[in-house]
Amino acid sequence: MRNRVVITGLGVVAPNGVGLQAFSKAIKNGVSGVRYHQNLADLNFSCCIGGIPEITEDKKLEYLTPLQLRGFKSSGILYGCMAGIDAWKDAGLSLDAKSELDYDTGTIFGTGTSGVEKFREAIYKLDNNQVKRLGSTVVTQTMASGVSAILGGILGLGNQVTTNSSACATGTEAILMGYERLKNGQAKRMLVGSCSGHGPYIWGGFDAMRVMTYKYNDKPKQGSRPMSASASGFVPGSGAGALMLETLDSALARNAHVYAEVLGGNINSGGQRNGGTMTAPNSEAVQRCIKDAIKNAGIKAADIDVINGHLTATMKDPVEIKNWSKALGRTGLDFPYINSLKSMVGHCLAASGSIESVAAVLELNEGFIFPSINTEDIHEDIASIIDGSKIPHKTILSDINIVAKASFGFGDVNGCVIFKKISK
Repeated sequence: MRNRVVITGLGVVAPNGVGLQAFSKAIKNGVSGVRYHQNLADLNFSCCIGGIPEITEDKKLEYLTPLQLRGFKSSGILYGCMAGIDAWKDAGLSLDAKSELDYDTGTIFGTGTSGVEKFREAIYKLDNNQVKRLGSTVVTQTMASGVSAILGGILGLGNQVTTNSSACATGTEAILMGYERLKNGQAKRMLVGSCSGHGPYIWGGFDAMRVMTYKYNDKPKQGSRPMSASASGFVPGSGAGALMLETLDSALARNAHVYAEVLGGNINSGGQRNGGTMTAPNSEAVQRCIKDAIKNAGIKAADIDVINGHLTATMKDPVEIKNWSKALGRTGLDFPYINSLKSMVGHCLAASGSIESVAAVLELNEGFIFPSINTEDIHEDIASIIDGSKIPHKTILSDINIVAKASFGFGDVNGCVIFKKISK
């Protein structure tokens, strides 16, 4: 018999809310965290808006020591550590630097890029023959697994400690990788999540590709418009989300609070075939990913109450809706409610799947469906498939039971996870 897997802790660092309470309040009220950034304009960016979590220096010291923060420039790692530690504490686990090594607990914490600012600093010093001034933390801040390595040390994790990376699908993939480890009895607890930093060195490539919007620099909060006819590209975001996954037996033994259950899911790739490219999804593979996730979770397509979509506010949004409709066999009023957190925080890249999953779990636990803001003018191709009432413009209070969360990333990679309200 395979283990049931539940969620016992949540942590989030998002552009519209740092910490679970602030984030929950923000998404219920449709609060945008997208702002104008003068430094992007100074660098001649077309898109000068973005989502960056607001964190004070004092707040950083609640998570990392002054020594750890010395010369620290890796915003993504900082966000990941904050979200991961918060999820750990939220699960009722103690934080003790002298604790015994915990062989039952590990972490899979993903990222896309790590320490780009630190890389830039290192290159400058090397080019000026200053290798001895690189500092002792340059490796930790720039290696891909920096975030999982730091969390593993702070928390004393003795099980698998690693970092995955699959572009925009990273966070959803991390959840499913941790889920499988618990399901198969290889661990009792897995801290899973993902993070992404902010700034011109991370966002510049996307601006050069012209996939980010340039039309809303004077109206930042209206810039991220998933499923909208007036959408003109995504808004970049940053942050981190973290979930403490645990076997149900372990959670019950600890008398831990349970937010929701992970029923299952699926990960696949379109192989950049049949219309799929580095930047565009293979629709056949997307539909297969969703169908296989439903099968793995042991549910029916009709059981899904809400879809937390990938939905980036690009021309691919109508394609995503079409893929959901075909995979589920549901249209019009029969289609589930669907929302996009990116309307409030922008596209948080590698962090998107985990931050959005935290939002999905909050919906199940607290009984609400958060709104997709800026979707007053639903794209006509979407309106021809689903009824407009299925895209909430205001929070809906509802005792929902099952949420499907999907992410589709650069490289034509897909992930879909199914969350369920826990049976009391």
